Amino acid sequence: MTIQLHNTTRRALPEAKLKKAVRLVLSEEGGKAVSIDAIYCGGRMMRRINREFLGHDYDTDTVTFPYSEGLVVEGEFYVSLDEVGRNAVRFKSGFEQELLRVTIHSVLHLLGYDDASPEERERMRQKEDRYLRILGAGVSSTEERSQV
Repeated sequence: MTIQLHNTTRRALPEAKLKKAVRLVLSEEGGKAVSIDAIYCGGRMMRRINREFLGHDYDTDTVTFPYSEGLVVEGEFYVSLDEVGRNAVRFKSGFEQELLRVTIHSVLHLLGYDDASPEERERMRQKEDRYLRILGAGVSSTEERSQV
């Protein structure tokens, strides 16, 4: 199993916790990582990725590129630390908790989960909350998040 974290910013990240979160989600969901690259970047890089690959001209917290289907996972995801910071303030969750949440969310996407409908978003949110509790990261109020 290859899980590589890449930090393109100067901000220190809790790499051991992030890898633990990735492994936890894979294990609990029955997945096996062939290769996962997690790239933590700033807003400018995220906007460029979003514009180039998805045709959206805005920052977002994560963009995920699965290169496989099913439980044998190969892919990469990008997480905007700028957006994570804004979300941490917005949801009063703290930066590290929000960073773990977005990382968990990204791995769920690699496993094939989607969040296009309200029902899918709620299912993912419940899984995120569960994994945050297992990691001991606590859970912020999901009431406001359900509106997003």
